[in-house]
Parts: sequence; C-alpha cells; structure tokens
Amino acid sequence: MRNCATSALFCITISDRYGTVSHIQGSSMHPTLAGCSATFPGYLRGDVALVEKFCLKNYKFSHGDVVIFHSPNNFKQIFVKRLLALPGDLIQVSSDVVIIPEGHCWVEGDNSTHSYDSRSFGPIPLGLIRGRVTHVVWPPQRIGKVERKMPAGRIPPY
Repeated sequence: MRNCATSALFCITISDRYGTVSHIQGSSMHPTLAGCSATFPGYLRGDVALVEKFCLKNYKFSHGDVVIFHSPNNFKQIFVKRLLALPGDLIQVSSDVVIIPEGHCWVEGDNSTHSYDSRSFGPIPLGLIRGRVTHVVWPPQRIGKVERKMPAGRIPPY
C-alpha cells in the first residue's frame, strides 16, 4: 500500500509541475489539433496532446505557442489556442489595433470561424495558462510535434 501511495504522489507531482496529457475538444484548432466533438465523444476520437509546464515558471512563452488555459469566463472550462501577442504587443483586430496590457496575452484558434477566443473575450491573464502544447501523442497517425507559427498580418509593424 505504501508503494502505491508513493507512486500516486510521484505521478501527481510530475503532472502538476512538469507535464501532462490533455484530450483535445472542439474544432477551434483544426487542422493543427483535431478535437472530438459532442457528436462523436470519446478518447479514441480527437487528439491527445502532451502539455509541458516548464513555461509557467516566469511565464516564458513565445509568439505562436499553442497553450492550454482556463476560460476567463468559466474557470472549469479549458481552452486550447495559439498565443499571438504578449504584454506590450500590438495586435490587429478587425480595423482596430489593440495594445496587450501587462500580465496578459492574446489567444486565437487556428480555425477562426469556429473559435471562441480573445476576439470575443479580450486579452487573458497569463495566470490562466496551464501549459504549452508541444506534441500530439495520440492517435498514432498524428503523432508529432506541434509547430510554433504566427498567422500573417496579425501583428502590425512597429
């Protein structure tokens, strides 16, 4: 029994501090990540992604990272989006330019027509981010690294 408790504590520590896996829901990150939907739920549908948490120390993020975070409107809800702007950055939103305040970032889904993101709820606090998605680990045909990339024309020249 003692070995079982020690193993459980070890796994919880690893998951809390270093990395975990997350099942992707929805289509907002298509084609980068494939999520299962309410129509076809289950762990055999949709991607399972590796989420590293080293980036949370001192909030070390980069433009184009795919991050997992708590919804700013419902802490129980988890989103996966691409990080487009960091504190102090300017971002083009429709015909406006938004300045990202200190301690916040701007996130958007790759599938913009099916994404509830910063265009709807504005910049999010960096403290809501739970980690950076680095790899797809399931299903086997989609195993691979999740690339950091930026959509063209979103960050205006300074």
